[in-house]
Amino acid sequence: MKLNILIVDDEKNIREGLGSSLEMDGYNILLAENGRAGLNIVNTRDIDLVISDLKMPGVSGEELLKNISASNPTIPVIILTGHGTIESAVNAMRDGAFDFLTKPVNLDRMSLLVKRALENRQLILQHRELQKEVEKMTKNNKFSSIIGKSAPMRRVLDIVEQVAETKASVLITGESGVGKELIAEAIHNLSARKEKKLVEVHCAALAESLLESELFGHEKGSFTGAIARKKGRFELSDGGTIFLDEIGEISQQVQIKLLRVLQEKKFERVGGEETIEVDIRILSATNKDLKNEIEKGNFREDLFYRLNVVNIHIPPLRDRKEDIELLSAAFLKEFSEENGKKIEGIDQKARIALYKYNWPGNIRELRNCIESAVVMCKGSMITLTDMPPSVGTGTDENSIIIPIGISMDSAEKEIIKATLFHENGNKTKTAEILGIGRKTLHRKISEYNID
Repeated sequence: MKLNILIVDDEKNIREGLGSSLEMDGYNILLAENGRAGLNIVNTRDIDLVISDLKMPGVSGEELLKNISASNPTIPVIILTGHGTIESAVNAMRDGAFDFLTKPVNLDRMSLLVKRALENRQLILQHRELQKEVEKMTKNNKFSSIIGKSAPMRRVLDIVEQVAETKASVLITGESGVGKELIAEAIHNLSARKEKKLVEVHCAALAESLLESELFGHEKGSFTGAIARKKGRFELSDGGTIFLDEIGEISQQVQIKLLRVLQEKKFERVGGEETIEVDIRILSATNKDLKNEIEKGNFREDLFYRLNVVNIHIPPLRDRKEDIELLSAAFLKEFSEENGKKIEGIDQKARIALYKYNWPGNIRELRNCIESAVVMCKGSMITLTDMPPSVGTGTDENSIIIPIGISMDSAEKEIIKATLFHENGNKTKTAEILGIGRKTLHRKISEYNID
């Protein structure tokens, strides 16, 4: 299906001349002799781009632009202007015009500008579809805080759902920044304990001398500064769930006491003699190889097996790059709203950079990258120059990224979408590049519901 371009100009020769030139580029052209006629066409037809003269009798180009920006903001408008009204054209860009062309029109520049405007519109539409998918995922999914649809993440969530209703201890493993705490929250929220507390303890953030007191509590006078009895995290999580993050950092002394809690559900406060019984479920997480730590003598083997009744390993972001688009869309919405910016999406080169980068800091690093890009972005679209230098290098705008783990049907859909996008929707050229017939291409577009 050809893209529809509307040309609005009260001079017949200009609108017909521009129309003929763009028809040769493969577009379907509609013509209007004034702003009112153009407005009627925009309101009754599917229009992908508008080229409009600035000064026209009746409904001017400025009025037409304001109306389109208000009612159809995804339709790019290119303004035509004489040299004497360039300042007005610049003002029109502030009102939402994509760009402007001066008369007499340079047809090569117009062709490039039209292509860029249509690519920009396609990116905006794609971003809005991603936003809808994220919104649907967070509203209707059992895992409202977890964003991802890749095969590795689907496997993780299947295990979460399977173990949530049990009483089994779960050890969550994975690199720093993959979202281990979100998995712990999901397990708790899907369990019978969801009405009770989920108490989180970041073991690496507490000094060894404080961790024991923090976990088990202490009696008044048990050590310098203990001016009153204090309940520990295990006592506070009675009836609920306790999540021990970075469990590999705890000392041997605390490991022994933790082993007893796992075996008997009993402990004493620091400096106390009263035995306290609790009903808790223990979830733990680590970015360390605990088997390696056992061999080094840093971690008790018996404790490891008590914690690791069920293991959930979260793959790094580089092994599930299919999730990058959805995560980026979610972070872009969050930080655009937070910073009061209206950013419509991420351009092609920047998207390729996101896919090519290896993400050693995983989702946490991606989140920071998008926040930085939003802050640095001066326009309505994040570009490669807005990205942190470590991310925005070594890209190729003609690349198609196919993540590992994606199905053959999904890969074929992405290839067809990317090629159609590159050829501005020209199906004949797309079919030639892909080495298939037009009928086959039409069938696959319908089959994959490609817009």
